[in-house]
Amino acid sequence: MSTLHRIKWTALAAALTAGLALAGCGMPGAPQPPSLNLPEPVADLAASRAGNQVALTWTMPKKNTDKLLLKGNIAVRVCRKEGAGETAGAELSLAPGVEGAFTDALPAQLAAGTPRPLSYFVELKNRNGRSAGLSNAAMVLAGEAPVPVIGLSAEVRKQGVALRWTSAEESSPTAVRLRRKLLTPPAAKPHEGLLAPQPEPVEQNLLVDSCSAVGRNGSCRTLDTNIRFGQSYEYRAQRVARVTLEGRVLELASELSAPVRVEALDIFPPETPTNLAAVATTVENGAEPAIDLSWQPVTDPDLAGYAVYRREGEAAWQHISPPEPLTPPAFHDMQVQPGHSYRYAVSAVDQGGHESARSAETVEFVPNP
Repeated sequence: MSTLHRIKWTALAAALTAGLALAGCGMPGAPQPPSLNLPEPVADLAASRAGNQVALTWTMPKKNTDKLLLKGNIAVRVCRKEGAGETAGAELSLAPGVEGAFTDALPAQLAAGTPRPLSYFVELKNRNGRSAGLSNAAMVLAGEAPVPVIGLSAEVRKQGVALRWTSAEESSPTAVRLRRKLLTPPAAKPHEGLLAPQPEPVEQNLLVDSCSAVGRNGSCRTLDTNIRFGQSYEYRAQRVARVTLEGRVLELASELSAPVRVEALDIFPPETPTNLAAVATTVENGAEPAIDLSWQPVTDPDLAGYAVYRREGEAAWQHISPPEPLTPPAFHDMQVQPGHSYRYAVSAVDQGGHESARSAETVEFVPNP
């Protein structure tokens, strides 16, 4: 083969080899450096302060930066930083995918003075100690916290749970956060359908002015109307000051009060019916005498119906309606006699059998034919 032909065949072979290399995307390539097995950085760090304790929560990653599942515990460093000062930290070891949690007890210098920003970060490291980078920043306020709430009490009423606590002299306005926890276990299989009640949240917060209403002995009070009878609740309270720093509104909260528990039993009768009226029907053409009663409906959500009572003169009251409560707010009394006067009163009855007081009575005379 001539030199010219050898050159052409060499060039053609090189071109074919290059084309195969470009087309073979799934073929093994040149050796690459081993994976660093760095965990994905934490992205949901959250922080909340109560008194001199800062609670941190986050989700540990399940995969590394190469999108491969992590194996074994991961080294975690929790970092705290005030302004441009030094960073303090704590070391943890957590499994992939778990919910991370850490409580930081603030040193005396950070739990005193005027409010100022305090930032937290979480840093994850691989087995060689190489950092995956810092998490998102979670900010709270350093400084002196408001005074704690004391004297918290709870009392069940028909309208809800009445809460009281001792008022306190405050150098700056604060609010009070009431933390309510549902103690009754939720139903294993909740009712289904469009009209089924929504399950009640296990934890809820109610934020009120520190002393929006003043009760006995100058105590502060509020009413939690968003309860369900038949449930048990636990309440705790803390004072909250709102501070604006760098265009952001942050909260500085006291430690939580001692818990109080209540069992919301519905032992309260419905409202008493009002506007009771009685009208005697005309006795003519052999018709039987009767008195028609009507009253203003009661709007209690658990109302079962009404009971009607009658008496003559000062005699004892007699229950004259059927044993089961009346559904409509009306009654037709045919057990009357011409020439007699009758006194009437009605009461309301709820689904639990609790009966209200009797209404104001009304009197009606049955005319003679």
